[in-house]
Amino acid sequence: MATCDVCGEEVNMPYNCGSCGGTYCSDHRLPENHSCPGLQQWNDPDAVFDSGFDDSVGAGRSAGSDSRFGVDTGPGGPLGYVRGNVAYLFLAVSVIVFAFQYLIAPVVGIRVPGPGQNPATTTWGRIFTLTTEHPEFVWTWFVSIFAHGGATHLLFNGIALYFFGPIVERQVGSRKFALLFFGAGIAAGLGQVGLGLATGEQVAVLGASGAIMAIMGVLSLTAPDLRVLLFFVIPMSVRTLTILVAAGSLFLVAANTTGSSLLGGVAHFAHLVGLFIGLWYGNRIKHEVGRGPQQLNLGPGRGGGGPGGPGGPGGPGRRP
Repeated sequence: MATCDVCGEEVNMPYNCGSCGGTYCSDHRLPENHSCPGLQQWNDPDAVFDSGFDDSVGAGRSAGSDSRFGVDTGPGGPLGYVRGNVAYLFLAVSVIVFAFQYLIAPVVGIRVPGPGQNPATTTWGRIFTLTTEHPEFVWTWFVSIFAHGGATHLLFNGIALYFFGPIVERQVGSRKFALLFFGAGIAAGLGQVGLGLATGEQVAVLGASGAIMAIMGVLSLTAPDLRVLLFFVIPMSVRTLTILVAAGSLFLVAANTTGSSLLGGVAHFAHLVGLFIGLWYGNRIKHEVGRGPQQLNLGPGRGGGGPGGPGGPGGPGRRP
């Protein structure tokens, strides 16, 4: 049984707001009755009331058509599903890249690096990982975000992306969400590599944890009371979960300073870089998006249809 985010009433048939993602009773289902941040967008034909038609209808194009590239992203277009569901798209891309890493690449003769082998010395590593040896390989800035070091690595990142990503996407919109995801993911990877160059250590980074930590950082400020279950068992707020993850990363970075390797086997510094970006961005937008939902919900986003919310933390090499 769900609980209304405004009055706390338990309801058997809750209303899920497609704009802010909150859960409400019948008395608070309307945007004006729960101070929905989507109210600020009602004058934008591409936001809350996107019908897919505007002045360009006469020219045979939908409101979602991109005049620069000729790609129709409107509700009736081939890419209509992507609008409002970018978090799910990124999750699907991660799964596809994982298949290339461990199924397709070995078949075509690109072998996965063995234990203790430096990925930067292999074709596989130069394709899928961001390394201190080749930080100039710009494609790895992007590919490494979707690449993972194993099934468990992908599973944990996928869970977090599935549940948390759509909430932030509904708050800021698909375009800004994509910019946050890529910006934080790239900055986290380059931060880890930069630290490796500074300390003289070999680093190979892959995984989406830097981007996931940015998402959690945003939610810690825009929806701090959002209830989650750690390991699907322990209830806590997303703010508490973020603090625990950040404290763990700080502790492990500090602990590694007493050993032979400052960076260790997991990219904890990348986690902190992503979290910092998320907290910075969340602080900028928290007054614009209003109070986020207090419970996780699965439902349609604001895009052209399809399931709402996929979104989580991060092989060989350093794993963010």
